[in-house]
Amino acid sequence: MSDKAQKTVRIKWIRSTIGFTHYQKRIVRSLGLRKLNQEVERPDTPQIRGIVAKVPHLVKIVEAPRTPAWKLVPEYTIHAPAKPADTAQETPAVESEKIEAPIEAGTATPAEPGPTPSEPANTAEEGSGSTSAGPSPSEG
Repeated sequence: MSDKAQKTVRIKWIRSTIGFTHYQKRIVRSLGLRKLNQEVERPDTPQIRGIVAKVPHLVKIVEAPRTPAWKLVPEYTIHAPAKPADTAQETPAVESEKIEAPIEAGTATPAEPGPTPSEPANTAEEGSGSTSAGPSPSEG
């Protein structure tokens, strides 16, 4: 039998091991059960069935939970829209109109306010007595 086709069995821990021998506690732990009312899925082999038969008062074999039929049906399906052949040809033409000329270095754009490198930073007249609001070279 292949691994994918191998049947499994679900085992549930139904009773505490307090008051039972440490051998029975070890059997429950060996099945992979860590908490009370926990379910584990193990391969359906004679070895696993034998382990469960040693502690039938502590564990039981339960059915696999069934998924409701309404969960098997998808809520909605998303289909990709069909693209006509003429729409695909128009797309590159629209993109080429959006391309702008590259900006040369050293020129100011409206997004970059401020003086260009060719203009002086201080435009105040010498006789007005006002000073520049920018940082002085000695502060930096």
